[in-house]
Amino acid sequence: MSDTQFNFLDSARRTIQLEQAAVGQLTNHLDEHFVRACQMIIQCRGRVVVTGMGKSGHIGNKMAATLASTGTPAFFVHPGEASHGDMGMITAADVVIALSNSGETNEVTSLLPLLKRQGSKLISMTGNPESTLAKAADSHLYAGVDQEACPLDLAPTSSTTCALVMGDALAIALLEAKGFTAEDFAFSHPGGSLGRRLLLKVENIMHSGDDIPVVSPDTPLPEALLVATSKGLGLTTVADAEGQLLGIFTDGDLRRAIDHGVDIRAAAIADVMTKACKTTTPGTLAAEALKVMEDNKVNALVVQQDGQTVGVINMHDMLRAGVI
Repeated sequence: MSDTQFNFLDSARRTIQLEQAAVGQLTNHLDEHFVRACQMIIQCRGRVVVTGMGKSGHIGNKMAATLASTGTPAFFVHPGEASHGDMGMITAADVVIALSNSGETNEVTSLLPLLKRQGSKLISMTGNPESTLAKAADSHLYAGVDQEACPLDLAPTSSTTCALVMGDALAIALLEAKGFTAEDFAFSHPGGSLGRRLLLKVENIMHSGDDIPVVSPDTPLPEALLVATSKGLGLTTVADAEGQLLGIFTDGDLRRAIDHGVDIRAAAIADVMTKACKTTTPGTLAAEALKVMEDNKVNALVVQQDGQTVGVINMHDMLRAGVI
């Protein structure tokens, strides 16, 4: 059959629909075994060791990486290598998660006597609750499917997708139970834009000291514009004689003043400033400050600490720092 005769889209839709249906059934398979698996991992004094052969091994590798990046120390051990020395990487304090759709994979089941003798806790993930692996486990996670997406019902497709989703469910349940935060996540991902977004704080990128534009409330608008322009931030803060923040004046306030017919040559800054301006603190994550800007549709925030203005931050600062 030529390429032009075969309907690739129909084949793709069928695959996606079959895998969607298989994943949809997973919620029906969650029971006390899932709870027990979570409890075993939380109480684990060592690390989580994930193992699996072939396609299950690829899923296991990803599972270990997800667990490790979300607050559960984990690593992957190839079952074949475990039989030739890597069993030394597994201790009695560890919890082992073994993946095998059939539950009868030789390379995996051959490790069972060693794990039992060593005293390691075992969580199995299979598509056969009556299998050797499932019965040997302290907790069994069922990720079976009625049909693979492969039309021959042979190539691991739906089954590997379900195992992947079950692994994610386990990782996220543990993340939530431990109270894992965005900042915790950042320490596992310090490199690249993700690390910058999650590790940078407002104090790392704000303008402070003499770089903060500030005028008094009776300052004429033209003079206030000169101050804002000289600092290059497109705004100025407005403070009283004691340094208490009264408001902020931005390019947007200038446009609104012009639209309302205000005589900008005669007006004082107090007449056109925004009084209820949005603020943040130096220790706030830059990503959180960005969300405040986006939610309130503003381009800048005044940074305050103990009631005093200590900085200013705007969208350009976020862009330069790679937070956006």
